Amino acid sequence: MMAIISVIIPTFNRADKVVRAISSVLDQTFTDFEIIVVDDASTDRTKDAVVRFNDCITYIEHSLNLGVSAARNTGIRKSTGEFIAFLDSDDWWLPEKLQIQMGFFDSHPWVVALQTEEIWIRNGRRVNPKVKHLKPSGDIFEPSLKLCLISPSAVMIKRGLFDEVGLFDESLPACEDYDLWLRILCRYPVYLVREQLVIKEGGSPDQLSLQYMGMDRFRIQSIVKLLKGGMLNHKQAQAAFEVLLFKCRIYGNGCIKRGKSQEGRYFLGLPEKLKNELSDK
Repeated sequence: MMAIISVIIPTFNRADKVVRAISSVLDQTFTDFEIIVVDDASTDRTKDAVVRFNDCITYIEHSLNLGVSAARNTGIRKSTGEFIAFLDSDDWWLPEKLQIQMGFFDSHPWVVALQTEEIWIRNGRRVNPKVKHLKPSGDIFEPSLKLCLISPSAVMIKRGLFDEVGLFDESLPACEDYDLWLRILCRYPVYLVREQLVIKEGGSPDQLSLQYMGMDRFRIQSIVKLLKGGMLNHKQAQAAFEVLLFKCRIYGNGCIKRGKSQEGRYFLGLPEKLKNELSDK
């Protein structure tokens, strides 16, 4: 029988942490789910570590390390549930997470995407998010242009939405979630359950945000793609272009200061070039 929720856990070289993540799903009070673990060609003992869960999970192993976007997309394609929930392998859930989200969907059937609050752990200690990271609820497209306000481990999405907006962009080595959220948010609101139901762990050296300096270049790429795609209304396009101007100026000037003059000039000139390109259509 098909489960209502498909829980997708991408992982790479996190043998101990993925065990914790899987266990937190199995401890949920809502139990109508399937767990799909996508191992993105780990070289540690991940495969041996998850053997104990063989009766409870679908384990998929990539032969090549393709990145987190490809791992999540593999899980989505394999899934059967009406709802998709992601869980990064270094995070874990409190037991009521799925039940509370399903209760919200049941009472608000028009909602297509929903996230929860989180507890942040950095280097083993609990920290409070800054004001700019506080999650709004509803029509959050414009504030989400500035920085990512949706967490993969906290969100649940109706699977049909992926048929409309597409999957994760596998060409992006980072900020792939920012890219997907914008494609959703320009069409639909994303709501927030105020309970802290996810433990989000940070500070590990294998996190993408620590591996890639200058992350805004990937966000710039996503905004350009949105503007070229013609999917934004006039107000959204204005807001997106204003954020593009700001990010290109900051990133371009930063490149020049670091001696990357050619890259810096490219980003400083990108908004005007895009404006001319769009006006010619």
